[in-house]
Amino acid sequence: MPVVEDQTDHLSEVFAALASPVRRSLLARLADGVATVNELAEPFDLQLPAVSKHLKVLERAGLVVRSRHAQYRPCAIDASPIRDVLAWAEGYRPIWEARLDRMEQHLARLRDQEAPNA
Repeated sequence: MPVVEDQTDHLSEVFAALASPVRRSLLARLADGVATVNELAEPFDLQLPAVSKHLKVLERAGLVVRSRHAQYRPCAIDASPIRDVLAWAEGYRPIWEARLDRMEQHLARLRDQEAPNA
């Protein structure tokens, strides 16, 4: 499966953004709807500048978009980069399915060997 370098760089940014539990929590909150930085910072023991830095990482990865309404800059999730991660991971599905099939066959053989002794 050839990977275009530009796509790899984009995936690297997305994976790096998702590597932080704080950023994943911010995305989980945004999955419920639009929120301000103050609303996003509430459950964390972080200063607003730290939350803003996390949001900037998510923005660079394309996972968060900020709009402007008067003096407010609400944040919203953009899940399309996660679709790219899913497409990349799907390339490995045949490997895992083959491994699970082999494990299922192995377990069936073990059951068959135990059956006469039962």
